[in-house]
Order: sequence, then structure tokens, then C-alpha cells
Amino acid sequence: MVTLVGTQTSFADSVKELIKLDFAAVEAYEAAIDRLRAEDYKRQLKGFKSDHERHIKELSDLLSRYGEDVPQDLSSGKQWLTKGKIILANLIGDNTILKAMLSNEIDTNTAYERMNDRTDKWQEAQEILKRGLEDEKRHKKWLEDTLGSDGDFDE
Repeated sequence: MVTLVGTQTSFADSVKELIKLDFAAVEAYEAAIDRLRAEDYKRQLKGFKSDHERHIKELSDLLSRYGEDVPQDLSSGKQWLTKGKIILANLIGDNTILKAMLSNEIDTNTAYERMNDRTDKWQEAQEILKRGLEDEKRHKKWLEDTLGSDGDFDE
């Protein structure tokens, strides 16, 4: 899946789409954690899921401070696209599940990079988005390192 998050005209709309993407990431991590066999992988992914939950809270609080509506669920269809990869990967095992998660993390990295590059971002958003991008880079790096040479992913 190639994300368009961060390309919306208004900054507020981009933040809303970013929250939806983080909701989708949480759902995907839950699906992955439920299907992984290796306990150390599960433990690591639980930490990454917590990061995405924190992103949702911080971004939601930010939108509220600016009087914007806060997304509450995934009505955009992103959920199937992210969680679906994990469910299908269950047929093949841990390595394939991690590859599916890497695909998702490529999207979240792209989204957070775009959001950090926006010139119209609110001052209060700068640190939140910077921390989010650092988290996403860390998630992606762990997945790539864990997958080793098998981590190459062609979309």
C-alpha cells in the first residue's frame, strides 16, 4: 500500500489521516502479535504498538487544542489493507508476518517524513511529529535488521 498521508491540502486534515494510519498500525500490530510464534518478536511488536497508541493520543490531543474533530475509528478502509496483509501472512509464518509489518512501516515512515517536511505545520506539532518519525525509523530498522537480507521488500 502506498500512503497519501501528508499530501492533504490542510495540515489539520493531514493530522487526521495520520491518526487513521496509526489506528491501522495498531490493528496490524495486534493481528501480528496474535499470529507470531516467537515470543521475542511478540514482545518487540507490543512495544511498537504502544508507540502507535501514544502517537494517536498525542496527535488527538493536538487536534483538540486546535478545535478540530478527532478521528475515532477506521472508516477509511486502511484497516483491511494493513491488517489483511498480516492475516494472509499467517499462512506462511513469522518471517512473512514481519515482512508484512515492514511494508506497513514503510508507509508510516513515508507519512511521518511528509508531515515533518510540511511548511504549514503547527508549532506545537513539531516535537510530536519529530518523535513519531524517530519511532517509525526505529520500528523499520528493527524489522529490517531482524529480517536480514530477506528484509528487502519490493512493493
